[in-house]
Amino acid sequence: MKVTELLAEAYGRLPDLVSGAVQDLSAEQLAQAPAPGANTVGWLVWHLTRVQDSHIAELLDQDQLYASGEWAASFGLNPDPGDTGYGHKPGQISQVRPRDAQALIDYYQAVHDRTLKYLAGLSEADLDRVVDEGWDPPVTLGARLISVLDDDVQHAGQAAYVRGLVK
Repeated sequence: MKVTELLAEAYGRLPDLVSGAVQDLSAEQLAQAPAPGANTVGWLVWHLTRVQDSHIAELLDQDQLYASGEWAASFGLNPDPGDTGYGHKPGQISQVRPRDAQALIDYYQAVHDRTLKYLAGLSEADLDRVVDEGWDPPVTLGARLISVLDDDVQHAGQAAYVRGLVK
């Protein structure tokens, strides 16, 4: 198996994790924090999707899907491409209010489809290309893709856990 196929396989597992975390939850449950100041299922899935959308758009040198469609409105937000959830405080977390689980699933699926298309066009040599000089050592494309995947898997697991608490 080629490394790019392995990445596609790993990313290919995320839609089921996302769907499993949110399916059959009401808008109220998606926005319910299990404790004061805690992350909600809706915020966790919104955030993991925002991170992937942001990074893949940057790698493609294209606009984020979030900023170019009606996605932000379906979460009660403005289409600010800089708002990925990093550094959100409880008040900001509570502002992420998905209209329903399907909005999260559909947004994730659109980002996922774009990601798989991007991965399919990569060669193994591409993965060694430096994409961020702001770190020591500089970040390669391969490291960036693994970082996004790791973040997404962790947040999907957290969302599944919070789902159990609010259900």
